[in-house]
Amino acid sequence: MTSFQAEFAPSKAAAATPMRAARLREPFSIAPWIYLAPTLALLMIWTYVPLVEAFKLSFYQWNMLPTSPQRYVGLKNYERLIALPEMRNALWNTLYYTLGLFPMSVIIPLFVAIWTQDLTGRARKIYRALIFVPMIVAPVVAAILWRWLLNEDQGIVTLGLDWLGFDRIGFLTDPRYALATLTWITGWKLIGFSTLLFSAANAGINSAYIEAARIDGASRWGIIRDIRLPLLSPTILLLSMMTILFGAQWSFAYIRVLTDGGPLKSTTNIFYLLYQYGFETLSAGWSSAAGMIAFAGFGLLAAGCMWLTKRFAVYDN
Repeated sequence: MTSFQAEFAPSKAAAATPMRAARLREPFSIAPWIYLAPTLALLMIWTYVPLVEAFKLSFYQWNMLPTSPQRYVGLKNYERLIALPEMRNALWNTLYYTLGLFPMSVIIPLFVAIWTQDLTGRARKIYRALIFVPMIVAPVVAAILWRWLLNEDQGIVTLGLDWLGFDRIGFLTDPRYALATLTWITGWKLIGFSTLLFSAANAGINSAYIEAARIDGASRWGIIRDIRLPLLSPTILLLSMMTILFGAQWSFAYIRVLTDGGPLKSTTNIFYLLYQYGFETLSAGWSSAAGMIAFAGFGLLAAGCMWLTKRFAVYDN
């Protein structure tokens, strides 16, 4: 900028001052708050009030009976939970679910969305049906379907292993395979959802960038690496954040229907553990303490994911 431009160009502070003054002169309007009131009320009733109640209960011992008194125990619920081997095992299983879902919630859908972008006609319809059908199946129905397929005696997968000459595997009854099996079932259900988001984001990329790159002699991989992947980074980071925050929670229905946390607690994660404490053993204090541990841990992860999104996401402006 020349000295003439620097002298007569309005500064940011000078430009911002009239805007700030105009904003201060605007009359207060209650109309927006009236529109927001139903949503805010629902958030308070169904989210924040239960959260505060759970935090309070985490310092008490209570069996959830209305006639039973709540006994204050301080931090003993947290101390006992951290000392329990099953709590540590549940945290490791939660980490396993989260990491195990990444290939099926991010990597495979990203590859499928890019690879099938140019499909047309009947091939596109078949691809959409195969990918999206698992997404619309109810979780309980999907769990029953997989229990039938993986049945150790007459399941189709078991019969197929027999025909190929392999030994039978207890996918849902052997601790060595149960956790991986439930992770696969959860991921199989998520592939369609993730592919849908990636396909929509991929279709929204400006075709002028692709054409300009082709005119310059860019290869298919060069276009993917330098154009598609950077512009898909917001969706990649969004699905990564969703997998980290909700991956283990999405597996709850399959744990409940297929294994009930077993065999030998090999499929129990933090969400199923707090459910067991709260509704099977009626230990409201332990359940609330486990929930608070999960809330604090995932809250920190959410903050980290938001920072990564702001730092590395590339937007087409």
